[in-house]
Amino acid sequence: MSYRGAEAPKPQEVQAITVEDYMARKLITFSPDQPMYEVIDSLMSHRISGGPVVSKEGELVGVISEGDCLKEVAKGKYHNMPILTGVVEEYMAKNVITVSPDLNIFEAAKMFLEKRLRRFPVVRNGKIVGQISQKDVMKAVMNAKSSTW
Repeated sequence: MSYRGAEAPKPQEVQAITVEDYMARKLITFSPDQPMYEVIDSLMSHRISGGPVVSKEGELVGVISEGDCLKEVAKGKYHNMPILTGVVEEYMAKNVITVSPDLNIFEAAKMFLEKRLRRFPVVRNGKIVGQISQKDVMKAVMNAKSSTW
């Protein structure tokens, strides 16, 4: 007979999964003064739907998307051909929702659902350090140990 009481369960290791663990780091970026025809060419050749716009100092100043490019194309309608003479700064979204690299991946998932966006730029001290997408969040969940998430 043992007089030892029941052992308390050992605390499980908690996985701290952050945005930084799964974000993309090698990004195609654009500059505010870049011609729109270059942006369209880059989006097509890299098979992406948009990208961050950064200043010469590496600070995030906006995001340009395929939809923004279509605005430039539509402007050419009045000339009966796409003229593509605009620059990124004229079309980019300037009020960009960003996340911190230290944000928990599950908080990022919640933000995706609330904001209904497909990706967020990841910013540290005003400078872009990466980008997190919905797909990156799903990868994180699939890699998490089911007993510790």
